[in-house]
Amino acid sequence: MHRATRRNVVVLCLTMMGCQQLDMGSSMWTAFRPNSSTSERAQSSEDDLFRAPDETGVAVNTSFIGDYVTIAGLNVVVLRGVGLVVGLKGTGGDPPPSMYRSRLMDEMRKRGVTNPNEILASPDTAVVAIRAYLPPLVRKGERFDIEVVLPDSGEATSLNGGYLLEAHLSEQAIVPGRGILDGHVFAKAEGPVLISTGEGDEDSLAGVLRRGRVLGGGVSLKDRHMAAYLRNDFRSARNAKRLASRIGQRFYSLNRHGLREPLAEAKTDQQVELQIHPRYKENFPRYLQVVRAISFNESAVAERIRMQLLKDRLNAPETSERAALELEAIGTNAVPVLKEGIRNPYLEVRFQAAVALAYLGKDDGLPQLAEAARLEPAFRVYALAAMATLEHSDAPRHLRELMSETSAELRYGAFRALSTLDPGDPFLAGQKLNDAFRIHAVETEGEPMVHLTHKAKQEIVLFGAHQRLLTPIAVKAGNHIQVSGQPGGDTIVVSRYDGGVRTKKEVSTRLVDVIRAAAECGASYPDIAQMLVQAEKGLNLQGRIEIDALPRAGRSYLRPRDEIAQVAARETQVGRPALAPNLFAADDGEGLDADAEPEAEKSTPAVEGGRKGRAERKSDDRSDLLMRDETPWYDFRKYFLDPKTP
Repeated sequence: MHRATRRNVVVLCLTMMGCQQLDMGSSMWTAFRPNSSTSERAQSSEDDLFRAPDETGVAVNTSFIGDYVTIAGLNVVVLRGVGLVVGLKGTGGDPPPSMYRSRLMDEMRKRGVTNPNEILASPDTAVVAIRAYLPPLVRKGERFDIEVVLPDSGEATSLNGGYLLEAHLSEQAIVPGRGILDGHVFAKAEGPVLISTGEGDEDSLAGVLRRGRVLGGGVSLKDRHMAAYLRNDFRSARNAKRLASRIGQRFYSLNRHGLREPLAEAKTDQQVELQIHPRYKENFPRYLQVVRAISFNESAVAERIRMQLLKDRLNAPETSERAALELEAIGTNAVPVLKEGIRNPYLEVRFQAAVALAYLGKDDGLPQLAEAARLEPAFRVYALAAMATLEHSDAPRHLRELMSETSAELRYGAFRALSTLDPGDPFLAGQKLNDAFRIHAVETEGEPMVHLTHKAKQEIVLFGAHQRLLTPIAVKAGNHIQVSGQPGGDTIVVSRYDGGVRTKKEVSTRLVDVIRAAAECGASYPDIAQMLVQAEKGLNLQGRIEIDALPRAGRSYLRPRDEIAQVAARETQVGRPALAPNLFAADDGEGLDADAEPEAEKSTPAVEGGRKGRAERKSDDRSDLLMRDETPWYDFRKYFLDPKTP
């Protein structure tokens, strides 16, 4: 046979043999990849890639970061200390021998005070125990509230009018045989003591006067960080770096050169330090939920397939919350799916999609967020917090409109969101008085309202900038300032009597003018608050007073009946109180517990989160805010070393 013909026959035979082997599948080819199946099985076992079907029955082949880590650094650190309150006008007294006295004496000697016993014996001073809760993720220089209380023994009877001199706060531990030992100093504390009391008998008032709060009196001396800790069976330097890299792909910042800097860094084989993204600064619980929902090891194809599943789950109210979180964790690739969600007929779905879009920096869901805040109290706290993140958008207009609604918490919640989004917005009309507290006279429609804060900040907000005091009026702002007006008069006289010296100012009946005049006469924030509460009791205000009217998390929502699926209406909880946005969270001394069991908390449809209106409130519901009649800013050394200091 010819050599060329013979070569063609051989090629043909080999080709036919190759074709017969194709139906054997990929097992033939794996034989040429030594140890490939073994390494793949080990990798699958290490990453725990395959999980059981979820509640929808759909097999989920995606593992999430939350499956492998625990977040630490979210507990509230309890700080304690001992301090000296001065300026008590005879309600202090010499404390008996105790650990409080001994600790304060040691501190005074360290500061160079030569006559500590004489100072402690004064009826104008009192030794107090200090307690504070250092918030999670607090930064150096940030402020927080502190509490002061008179020890059970001693001659002091009231802290009203007192000022806490600078004191150091630290963690404390009780060691057998050694007593109470201090840890590292975390903060310092100083400021005027705010006393809150209501109507009651002498015994109940006596108990209240022995304790108080210094708003923003604590100053953190250190930064608090949070970290993710890998579970023990997943712990390795390699996995820590992979996890940090995955978080860094989703959350990063830009340095001055425009280069990405990941917000996660592997510190050890178990610890990954996390930094919070600026967009989540006022809602770090949401940030942690999103971090936990980031996929750990997912291909681009698998992500697209999962997004199709999430699209269906997003459009079902029962699964929309989790679906929105997962889509938000995916990032910008999920924006088209979320934009479809804001057109869903269900309010709950529109709300969840709009919140996720807001934290992705998209303002397409702004109308839906405003709608949710207005119509459903259970959605309100999250909707307002999301609106507060949307810079360079139309969010300020929507927030200004919400300030004219009926609900007290909606009005003040919108105000706080706008003041966070843009503190310099002209609509807020803010002014700082006496370098201590702020007043805002806001041009809103609807019923006039005055809002006071009793936590975190000293702030007065007048909803209705042209509110006037109704005459006749005779109220006090502290112990030395009198506010009075004649029947039918159009002016108010603000007078200060102090040591035989009288200062007098005559202003219009506009409430903002009266407050400014009182501040010019030396009134502190609690003095003004006391004046306003007394004016409300005397029916001298045009509207009602609310104190700390904040929207709350963890309320119940009545999910409407689904006619198509034949599902009856049922009550469901939206979020959890422990996961409230820190923009609105109250300082209650409880840390964030992501694994806490939900507790149903029904919303109150009338005036949620605040005090009742004048017509609804009984006399025993009212509370007066009493404070010192003057607030000199004592310096610790100057106060003790210079006897001429008042």
